[in-house]
Amino acid sequence: MNQGSQPIIIQGGMGVAVSAWQLAKAVSRTGQLGVVAGTAIDTVLIRRLQSGDPGGHIRRALSEFPLPEMAKRIVNRYFLPNGKAKDAPYPSITLLTEAPTQAQLELIVVANFTEVFLAKEDHDGLVGINYLEKVQLPTLPSLFGAMLAGVDYVLMGAGIPTAIPGIIDRLCEGKSVELPLKVEDADRDERFFAKFDPNEFTEGQIPWLRRPKFLPIVASATLATMLKRKSSGAVDGFVVEGPTAGGHNAPPRGKTQYNDRGEPIYGRRDIVDLQAMQALGLPFWLAGSYGSPEQVTHALDAGAAGVQVGTAFAFCDESGIEADIRHEVIQSCKEGTLDVRTDPLASPAAFPFKVLSLLGSLSDSMTYQLRKRRCDLGFLRQAFKRADGTLGWRCPAEPVASYVKKGGTEGTDGRKCICNGLMANIGLGQVDRDGQHELPLITCGDDVKNLLQFLKSPDALSYSAREVVSYLLSCVAKKTSAAPC
Repeated sequence: MNQGSQPIIIQGGMGVAVSAWQLAKAVSRTGQLGVVAGTAIDTVLIRRLQSGDPGGHIRRALSEFPLPEMAKRIVNRYFLPNGKAKDAPYPSITLLTEAPTQAQLELIVVANFTEVFLAKEDHDGLVGINYLEKVQLPTLPSLFGAMLAGVDYVLMGAGIPTAIPGIIDRLCEGKSVELPLKVEDADRDERFFAKFDPNEFTEGQIPWLRRPKFLPIVASATLATMLKRKSSGAVDGFVVEGPTAGGHNAPPRGKTQYNDRGEPIYGRRDIVDLQAMQALGLPFWLAGSYGSPEQVTHALDAGAAGVQVGTAFAFCDESGIEADIRHEVIQSCKEGTLDVRTDPLASPAAFPFKVLSLLGSLSDSMTYQLRKRRCDLGFLRQAFKRADGTLGWRCPAEPVASYVKKGGTEGTDGRKCICNGLMANIGLGQVDRDGQHELPLITCGDDVKNLLQFLKSPDALSYSAREVVSYLLSCVAKKTSAAPC
């Protein structure tokens, strides 16, 4: 696909590293938009190197990084030729603050470069990267690293990313950038920022960068309109995500009510006005239960450029989710025992979060209660202003006493350690000092019940990303040839 082409299918950027480079590459090779997940990718890079870098892919990408001494430092610091022992812990990391060290910046930049480079390697298809607006501290160096690798699209949800388009523009010009931080307990007129200077980081060796297109992920035409009018630079389109999508969902508009399962109830106000979306004059893709050929053509008929699909790709062969988990989910789908719940408490980010019920995972209440609380990754920590005016960081999923000591008042019951759970999903879960392995926490959309449509035979437990794309576009192909779908 050439750089001016527009995809019909956007493969959702599912973290942590569910949408790894292997999946994005497979989708991009079909002529659609493959998307890597940028959340926590620096920790993923460390753990891949500590696991021995099977296949040598990470080191191959690092050999192409434009500042070779940086890449060499990371390999020397983290790579274990034979991989760590199965029951040995991964190295602890120093959690990010508003003033990251040079080593932390290097790791973030190099990790984002590596993931995009590998996804783009050996083909000319389009590759995007997905970030969470809620995870602010690594955003600036992450964007720079992805742009160094020539990323084609940047997608961002879980917030209102008005500052990002202008930041992308300034990075293209080699200028310093800053991102306003959301800080609890700060005075109304106080401002705190994360900052990044590409010239200082590269010691004046900054290469020319190409501007990627920017697609914010929104849940309403009202938000899309505001982003188009008030963003710091150009918005190139939107992903319009409904409440049946996996991962984080926008909360219902208006006063939230709950059903008998404790799930937030979405109503008519949460249905996106597609005519208003069309009136904005920008392409948009519909997401949330659009993983079927009929829904793809429905979206196109409604004026959308196409659809974003996550769940179907989350359980395909190229997904980063561990194979045994993927196969268990597909088998449960065959047996009709799958249960997806929109959990209003699970995420420390305070957004509703889709959780797939699996025994032995953190979605199981007994397993959740037995897990010792810890916050050793900290991607969803929230900044707050201390009494002395400096910034502190807290998370409602950390040890309760620690959270309360930091002035936290939001409820801690039901808050799950998403950071560690998502790492475990992809086989990179931490091992604590007692030898206990962190357990997975699977998120997916309501469409998970429809995975069987991608299987070639009744006894199959797997399917490829290419098969997903081909099936999703089957009605589009028949429609253009005037054949019935």
